Amino acid sequence: MENENIVIREERISSEEYIEFLKRTDLGSQYPKERFEERISKLVQNVTVSLIARNSEGLVVGALFGLTDYCYWLYVTDLGVDRNYERQGIATKMMRKAHELAGGEKDIAVYLIANEDAVQFYEKLGMKHADEVMKYNHIDWTEWTVE
Repeated sequence: MENENIVIREERISSEEYIEFLKRTDLGSQYPKERFEERISKLVQNVTVSLIARNSEGLVVGALFGLTDYCYWLYVTDLGVDRNYERQGIATKMMRKAHELAGGEKDIAVYLIANEDAVQFYEKLGMKHADEVMKYNHIDWTEWTVE
């Protein structure tokens, strides 16, 4: 059942508010522990797409961050929903809105790294596995979960 009291809009939020949100999602395990707060602060300031879903009390219940050139591609870095608000269509609406903000599906290809638990959700949106992605990763990465 969809919750009509959820409002999704372009908004920059503080790193403190985002960290509190991460504690209520499964996104909190995707970041390395190294310089976590410093890096989250950079993240919330520098993404080109920042969509925030809030409930009627103003609590952040969903977030989507992405990077785009507004011509060809959108890379979704973060997409999460508060565990208490899952399965209400919030993530789907945020993905559609982000795609539209970046330039629309006629022009913009969407890329992301999917958590294995989220693959089915992305496939339902019509996304497919890509083989052409390459990476260069020499950073320190201690796995942990934001709590």
